[in-house]
Formats: sequence, structure tokens, C-alpha cells
Amino acid sequence: MKTDQQAALITLAEAAEPGIAELSEALSEVVRPSPSAGPGRIERLEAQVYRLSFGSNGTRQAFVLKRLDPWLARRTELVARRWLPSLGLGDRCAGLLATAADRRGEWVWHVYEDLGDGPVDPGRPDAFRVAAVMELLAALHTRAARHPLVPECRRYCGSLGAGYFVTSVRDAIAVLEELAPPRIDPTLEQRATRDGLLSRLYRLREELPRRVRLLESLGGPDTLLHGDPWPANTSVAANGHGPVARMIGWDHAAVGPASYDVSTFLYRFPKSERPWILEAYRCAVTRADWYLPPARDLNAMFETAEYSRLANRVIWPAVALLEEHDPWGWRRLAEVESWFDTLEPALPEP
Repeated sequence: MKTDQQAALITLAEAAEPGIAELSEALSEVVRPSPSAGPGRIERLEAQVYRLSFGSNGTRQAFVLKRLDPWLARRTELVARRWLPSLGLGDRCAGLLATAADRRGEWVWHVYEDLGDGPVDPGRPDAFRVAAVMELLAALHTRAARHPLVPECRRYCGSLGAGYFVTSVRDAIAVLEELAPPRIDPTLEQRATRDGLLSRLYRLREELPRRVRLLESLGGPDTLLHGDPWPANTSVAANGHGPVARMIGWDHAAVGPASYDVSTFLYRFPKSERPWILEAYRCAVTRADWYLPPARDLNAMFETAEYSRLANRVIWPAVALLEEHDPWGWRRLAEVESWFDTLEPALPEP
């Protein structure tokens, strides 16, 4: 098995992935030797994420290999090994089986159990599977709220609440205003993109006090957030009692109001599907004596969460333009501007 494992990892070495020797050593501790397993297979899932599998059917073993910077690796390790287990949700993420740091300390490999394919399909949402995901989010939010772990979570992960909204808007304005002579000489089209984004961000800056007051008055207590609960980061499988949801991709875990997670999930679905999805979440949190505001206030909070994300997405391409003059930055800024244009209320209002 070790030879097959090493042969499979040659693909990663050829792709110039660092830390392969350390990863191979870590894998030797979790891969079960099996003469019938056959050669290992490597499949690239996304940048820095791979699936390693051996055998088939009853003998199949599969793992997800993920390369992270050390800071992010520590955050996601705490999620899997400390925070979720402390909330009674340790089985609701992919099990972290092993870790391996390269000798320079620049990267850390995580070896996860492979949950297989089973994400919720936003194009054809199944009510039982979606409800299972909302049950999981509700359990995460209600159990972590006011939990003694929240300060530790905030220390390692930061916040996605009102402060994140304020700083994202202000930082985005600051870097966009620098995309002008003498530092940058934009074309007429590029200048229009910058000015269009600045116009939107200036309006958001004027709305900061109102939006912050709403989050602080109706957003509920800070809690542990998944931070990026797209349907692709869900995995739903049936057991003897019905569908059970688990979540992967905890790289953006943070502390903040539950509305941040809920808006991320809702906006991935057609608008006609969102009311019943939110109702599933509302029913789940009601059992923990949580109250959700009416649709009008929820829409405002969901919109604020989306604006936080969009403002933050402005910052990094603008910084790349200032530091590296990379043309991709303008293309990315134009893309973000189009997202501002198409943003609509998450829920229909009476």
C-alpha cells in the first residue's frame, strides 16, 4: 500500500506541491493496508484540494487532501477538533484524520475523511435535504451563542458582524480612491468601473450608522459562523432516522450574527424557494427559544451581509492593482460591480 500511496502522490510532486514527503508520512498513519486496494488515484477538486482514493466498492478508501497556510490550518483544526465537539457537533464536519507541515513551515496539509458527493442542489432543492442543512445551521448558531468558546473563536477567526461591514466599506473606499494618477492611470472604462464602485460605497458609508444599529438591535448574540455555507459546502446523507447534514469548507469560520450565514445560503437559491427555506431555519431555532425578526428587517440584515462580502471583494483586486499593476484586478472589479447591480432583497415582503 505504501508503494501505491507514494505512486499516487507523484502527481502532487509533479504539480510542484510542497510538503509531499511530510504528507506521505502522515498518510501512512491513516491508510489501511490492503493487498487488493490497487494503485491510488489522485483527483484535483479545486486549487490546493485533492481526493486520494484506493480500491473500489467495499474496499474503497478515500481521503481529501487540502493544503493551507499555517494560520488557516490552525483555525480549521480548532473547528474540527475543539469547537464543534464542544458544541456536540463533532460529527457534523469531515473528520480531520491527520496534519502535516512542510519543513519550512510555510504550508500545512490536512487529511480529511471523504464525505463523497451529496451536496444540496440549489437548482432542484429537495425539502428534506435542505431542512437538514437548516437544522445543522440552527444547531450551530443556537448552541454557540453566548458559549464560553466564542471569545476564543473570535481570537482565531475574527468577526463577520457590524465591525466587518464598517471596515470593509471604509477599506474598499480607501484603496479605490488610490486608483488614480499619479499611482494608476486608468482608461476611461476602468475609471468608470472605479467611479461606479465608489458611488455605491459612498452611499453605504452614509448608511453605516443605520445598518449597524439594526444589526446590534435585532441581529441577536454573536455566535460561531460557518462563514461560507454555500450548497457546495454541504453534504447530506440518510441514516435510519432521515437525512443528516454535515458541512465542509470551514476556512471562513468566524464570529458574528447568524444572519450572515443564513443570507449566504438563501442567496444561492431562486427567490421563490427562499421563504420556505427560511421557514425551516425559523422552526429549528424556535425550538431553542430564538426569535427571528420580520421579513423587512431580515432583508435589511441579509443585504448588509451581502454588502459586507462585496465591499471586501473590492479590496484585494484594488490592492493588486496598486502593488503589481496586474490587469486582472480591473476585470475582477468589473465583476464585483455587476454583483452590486444585481443584488436584490433576499425575501419577498408583504
